[in-house]
Amino acid sequence: MVALAALVASLIVVVNVSVTQDTVKELAREDEQTYSGARLKGLLSEGKPVFVYFSAEWCITCKVNERVALHTDGVQKLIAEKAITVLKGDWTNRNAEIAAVLAKYGRAGVPLYLFFPEGQKTALVLPEILTEETVKTYLLR
Repeated sequence: MVALAALVASLIVVVNVSVTQDTVKELAREDEQTYSGARLKGLLSEGKPVFVYFSAEWCITCKVNERVALHTDGVQKLIAEKAITVLKGDWTNRNAEIAAVLAKYGRAGVPLYLFFPEGQKTALVLPEILTEETVKTYLLR
């Protein structure tokens, strides 16, 4: 039931949000780093908490999730407080490295959201449709 409510809310937001190039730029975060397998491996070997997400400019679900869940003040505050490194993989033009990660987690495409808690090398896989509370719940683990 919660998933259905989130889907309906997402669809309502999509109707009210035009995903233009300006919107994409607005959603870009300075504190996010570009995903690479090597960067993730290095952060995990240091025991740091890491949130990884894979998105694309043409992915409406991705853009809605960014606006209503990932880039909210509450989630951004929690990321800062817990010193979580955020890595973003851009699947807009597709590439083999991201395709391999998607396949590893049983996905054919985006979105994909992964959280590696501090000191852990195994990811928690978040649902495809997010709410702010869902993201916070995972980040607090």
